[in-house]
Amino acid sequence: MTAERTLFGTDGVRGVVGEDMTTTLATQLGRAFALFTGGGEVLIGRDTRASGEALTEALAEGIASGGGRAVIGGVLPTAAVALLAPELGAVVSASHNPAEYNGVKFFGRSGRKLAEADEHAVESLLDADPRPGGSITAADGLLAQYRAVIAKRFGTTLAGLRIACDCANGALSQVAPALLEELGAEVTAVGNSPDGGNINAGCGSTELGLLLRTLREGEFDLGVAFDGDGDRLLACDHTAQPVDGDEIVAILALHLDVELVVVTTVTNAGFYELMGQRGIRVVTTDVGDRHVAEALEREGGVLGGEQSGHIIVRDRQVTGDGLAASLLLGGAVVERGQTLRELAAVMPKWEQEAGSVAARTRSLPEALLGEIERLNEVHAGEARVHVRPSGTEPVVRILVQARERAVALDLYRNAVRLVESEVGSSQAMPR
Repeated sequence: MTAERTLFGTDGVRGVVGEDMTTTLATQLGRAFALFTGGGEVLIGRDTRASGEALTEALAEGIASGGGRAVIGGVLPTAAVALLAPELGAVVSASHNPAEYNGVKFFGRSGRKLAEADEHAVESLLDADPRPGGSITAADGLLAQYRAVIAKRFGTTLAGLRIACDCANGALSQVAPALLEELGAEVTAVGNSPDGGNINAGCGSTELGLLLRTLREGEFDLGVAFDGDGDRLLACDHTAQPVDGDEIVAILALHLDVELVVVTTVTNAGFYELMGQRGIRVVTTDVGDRHVAEALEREGGVLGGEQSGHIIVRDRQVTGDGLAASLLLGGAVVERGQTLRELAAVMPKWEQEAGSVAARTRSLPEALLGEIERLNEVHAGEARVHVRPSGTEPVVRILVQARERAVALDLYRNAVRLVESEVGSSQAMPR
């Protein structure tokens, strides 16, 4: 039986810089990855966190000490590394988390994130001896190259669209507003002045307040918001009403006329109703865009995504790409001649209550899972409770869906009490 991973979560290794994530660990991870892959060229990108440069240098040193050829690409969105890496890739980022966090995630050949078994193997090599023959170099111009490829694969006219664009002070701060404008949109950019400490701070896809204020203060057709490493997209319509990842996937499923779509266990139940009405098969997988990508490849599908905003269009990009998704969404608005609110309104939405409980363990006991299963049996067809350990933070995520809000609230409170009694921690949750 394979040992449980202790470092890798849903999306790589992540933690508070100087505590859980250190330059020493970055070097170990780089060496282990190079040894696991047998060397080869590893393109390294990073987001805009102040800690990113030192962690990138440490990661590159580790890759070189494992016999690999590290290529430092500077600030790049995660999707750019997956797209442009000739062989292997690595990204120094904590995605949507605050600036005090950072992390490392790896891409294997063909731009695919590592499978869990591969992550086990990398962890097993953390203390392995160095191997000679490695090197470190730098590459310029990759952000412009990424922009050109995305424009070619996903570009369509956005002429006449007035778009508010929140870049989360992250890796898309330069490229996203510029490409949207190149395609004809009138763009007002916010959250596009990274200073190393303001990534995801009061902005971006995890905190839509800045985008909502911008929309209310001007005249726009829609707003788009990315996260710090640019692999997520959320949107808002012209009335400043949020449009989440489920709705974006639903819009694109109809716009692209797909026969199959992959979503996750936390997808809104209304999505399944709409897809059923339109004859589109839905495949459900675990949370995490890696699982969505794996299911798309296994099923031969094209489109998949998560409520959090990871959107994958597999025939043109192998991982979640917020910029690419924003171009497709804007294109759907233009080509269909409807507002974003009109496009999103075709999907019925169940009421959802979601939150987290600080936890002392990632393992959920059988007693807790059994009680959750019992609740789901009692409320079958009208409500559903989903609990899971976070892959990036020491918390248990809780999501309750119901047709009626009162039912959702009541079940959510019950679920919180159950989780707190079984695995709750006295430690404060990271926000």
